[in-house]
Amino acid sequence: MNRLLARIGHTLARFLSGERHTHSSTPLTMPDQLMNCLEPADVVLVDGNSRVGTAIKYLTQSTWSHAALYVGPPGSELFSDPTHCFVEADLVAGVRSVGFEEFVGMPTRICRPVGLNEAECRAVVDFAISRLGHRYDLRNIVDLARYLFPTPPVPFHFRRRMIALGSGDPTRAICSTLIAQAFQSVNYPILPTIEYRAAATQECPGCMDEILHIRHHSLFVPRDFDVSPYFRIVKPTIDGNFDFRTLQWEREAARQPDGDAAHP
Repeated sequence: MNRLLARIGHTLARFLSGERHTHSSTPLTMPDQLMNCLEPADVVLVDGNSRVGTAIKYLTQSTWSHAALYVGPPGSELFSDPTHCFVEADLVAGVRSVGFEEFVGMPTRICRPVGLNEAECRAVVDFAISRLGHRYDLRNIVDLARYLFPTPPVPFHFRRRMIALGSGDPTRAICSTLIAQAFQSVNYPILPTIEYRAAATQECPGCMDEILHIRHHSLFVPRDFDVSPYFRIVKPTIDGNFDFRTLQWEREAARQPDGDAAHP
């Protein structure tokens, strides 16, 4: 029975990984601009065009369907393929390393953790690399698949719980939970649950303590890195020496077809 379910799961995974044409309002980032901006432990969000990507965007009501962790520049000898520089959890291949060409032609966003030192960034990267070869959590895909077909409306808080069912197997992962675990390994916050408690001290009787509670890694989705108050959004187009005065604009007169110019 388990072998049959595994075969069904892999067949479904291949189907959901199929690409479909989608329109996106998010502008594309030039490959060289993106690579010049990245630093180890950066999270790269992707507006993918697969069937499962559509489901994730619908479930989370966001633009982002996938997340990958940048681990260092190509050629750093972290992987057997010198062009690889990201770790991601792929629906069919599982946790793997990939190069930038995997995201060419897709809108992306860089989310950078703030305040990590070099050793902590290395620990986040090493955690992700140590998971290479783990399998994708196909039980999450069973939950996502239903959203590819017409269904009754589901309240938002139920959507978040449904995407987090999973198998509970530590050798399985989905893209955002893998990265969430990597940051939680160094106690870095993403979107923790915050509780306020009375400090109850004589010096400050009205003071409140802010207590953070770690959310389970299976509850994280790609958009959480975008909305997290602990990650900075890095925009490659303005990260360098941006000067709007150097931009070349098309003149209005040049765009008018012959014979359509306004008469004086």
